[in-house]
Amino acid sequence: MDRTMRTMEDVLQLLDGLFAPQADRWTADAGSWWDGFYADRAKPVPFFVAKPDENLVSYLDRGLVPGGRALDLGCGPGRNAVHLASHGFEVDAVDLSPGAIAWAQERAQEADATVRFLCGDAFVLSDTELRGTYDLIYDSGCFHHLPPHRRVSYLALLDRHLAPGGRFGITCFADGAMGSELPDAELYRRGGLDGGLAYTAQSLRRIFSDLGEIELRRMHDEPPDSPRFGEPFLWAGLFGRDG
Repeated sequence: MDRTMRTMEDVLQLLDGLFAPQADRWTADAGSWWDGFYADRAKPVPFFVAKPDENLVSYLDRGLVPGGRALDLGCGPGRNAVHLASHGFEVDAVDLSPGAIAWAQERAQEADATVRFLCGDAFVLSDTELRGTYDLIYDSGCFHHLPPHRRVSYLALLDRHLAPGGRFGITCFADGAMGSELPDAELYRRGGLDGGLAYTAQSLRRIFSDLGEIELRRMHDEPPDSPRFGEPFLWAGLFGRDG
């Protein structure tokens, strides 16, 4: 008889287990799944390019993001982390996949950029590993791969690690363009995320209602020869915490 549940984290881990490893990208084996995804670097995957998000470039150009310390959640091959480091940020970048981290480290070395890469689950990394609060927490494509119950963990991370006066930037699948639009409850019945979840602008505003909205729009469509990454099937949002 198994009666081990005692804490909220026990509940969250139980819910994690309801999603079949082959059906979603957020399980105990998620790092291995993403390693396979990143194994072929020549695949025509839009975000494999070594270009920063167009919205992140815009935030920096317009002075919407304070300098200082930055945390890149789900950094993948490190394109945004390297860009932030090139603009003088002290950057910590986290990803579940050892393969993604290895690729990101290579890119940082090629760009002569100093980034502190961490391989692991950002929700369980210790406060000493994430080193306190950040002036910018940026997420390009991690949030839409989380099962609904892990939004609780995500908001708790923001509450702990986003500094007063700090900024939170996010890109994620937009409704009507990319990702599953099934209700949250149906995802548990099916045991999968259908490749990622779509969000409406209203749902993003509700989820991040403890932060002030600075900008929320669709990402601009950047041409292949652009020095920036941009796909119109994504939302680009910037929120701020009161100082």
